[in-house]
Amino acid sequence: MAESESPENRIAAMESTSSSTSDLNFSIRRRSTVMDSASTEMMGSEGLKSSGKACDKVKIEKQSDMKFNYRPSMPAHSGVRESPLSSDAIFKQSHAGLFNLCIVVLVAVNSRLIIENLIKYGWLINSGFWFSSKSLRDWPLFMCCLSLPAFPLAAYLVEKLAYRNCISELVVVFLHIIITTASLLYPVLVILRCDSALLSGGTLMLFACIVWLKLVSFAHTSSDMRAIAKSIDKENTPSISSKADNSYDANFKSLVYFMVAPTLCYQSSYPRSASVRKGWVVRQFVKLIIFTGFMGFIIEQYINPIVQNSQHPLKGNLLYAIERVLKLSVPNLYVWLCMFYCFFHLWLNILAELLRFGDREFYKDWWNARTVEEYWRMWNMPVHKWMVRHIYFPCLRNKIPKWAALLIAFFVSAVFHELCIAVPCHMFKLWAFIGIMFQVPLVVITKFLQNKFKSSMVGNMIFWLFFSILGQPMCVLLYYHDLMNRKGKTE
Repeated sequence: MAESESPENRIAAMESTSSSTSDLNFSIRRRSTVMDSASTEMMGSEGLKSSGKACDKVKIEKQSDMKFNYRPSMPAHSGVRESPLSSDAIFKQSHAGLFNLCIVVLVAVNSRLIIENLIKYGWLINSGFWFSSKSLRDWPLFMCCLSLPAFPLAAYLVEKLAYRNCISELVVVFLHIIITTASLLYPVLVILRCDSALLSGGTLMLFACIVWLKLVSFAHTSSDMRAIAKSIDKENTPSISSKADNSYDANFKSLVYFMVAPTLCYQSSYPRSASVRKGWVVRQFVKLIIFTGFMGFIIEQYINPIVQNSQHPLKGNLLYAIERVLKLSVPNLYVWLCMFYCFFHLWLNILAELLRFGDREFYKDWWNARTVEEYWRMWNMPVHKWMVRHIYFPCLRNKIPKWAALLIAFFVSAVFHELCIAVPCHMFKLWAFIGIMFQVPLVVITKFLQNKFKSSMVGNMIFWLFFSILGQPMCVLLYYHDLMNRKGKTE
């Protein structure tokens, strides 16, 4: 009697008397529900005795679900679904696995190329290109670098005199022009008079440009705060943003913090983080050392041999020049990406952490730029904010058209790119200047294509092609051969 009343017999009897698939499915679902509820009640009562028996009941429940729910008569297709790689569903899926595959393949392929290069050419690392025998004698450049803080001090004294109304506004502007111009010309003259190493001259020139940009921001911001303070005193205040700092006083401590902070835009106070994460700083330093070494390895082991075995791209065979540019594009792209990661992510974040500088938006997702204009707005945020604050919007406020303001901003950027490259190389060929100014028509072209095709992929691919694959390798070849011609190593 107990055997005939078992659940298996009842199910068998129901299957034998069923006349349709729907009745069968209904009965199975009904009995499955009964079994589930019975199992649940049993587990509830027995679970108080021991945890081992509770685990056994869970296993029995799962076996019951497998037995009654996954039968051959159950439907395997219950809805309309797209393949994961179809055009309608591809952007709704996660591609983390494919991304990991690309990383694995990239590491494997480049590891093979590195091993092949070492077997074929041997160890080519040579520091002479960066540090010549005269590198230790570059003390004039070192002394010049140490003397650069004198210019911010002079600018501070000028602002103090202006705050006490000891000098007129016209004299203040004139003195700031002299100070900022001297802060840039002084390092240029020192570098040009000394036959220094390329790395030493480039480092000093970069510091000089940063000091110039900071001094311009300090002078411009202080002048604006003086104007706001005077308008408040006259009770004729224009509509001023609530975010503006209307308190004007030349604070030496604020200026010192600004000169070492990872920003080019002066303000009396900045957002600050709560504390310094010392362990995090150490980890970032380790990454900085690793990626800097990797960047140097690519330069010495790949880029130098390629450019040494090439001809001047504007004097040789056109097809050969294109082949050299394309061959140089991949290692040059690796170096450029490593440089971006080392400077804009690692170094600036390390400096911000040590100074507790809160606003760490040093770059945006420039790799997704749809136009060249978007790239220049996102890849170097400190310079972009400086350009917008001290050049672009002042031009617009002075009734200058937008296209002219944009052209002026690119002109200033082109001048400083040329200074940072031409002065350490002791030659002025204007290749960097032309390359930056060439971005202006590319801005128009990529914006037109973006509006025409209504696709972000077209503009993004054009950006990568012209900027990274063709433009930068061409500039490297041009400057290298002109530098070698100046040193008398090539024809």
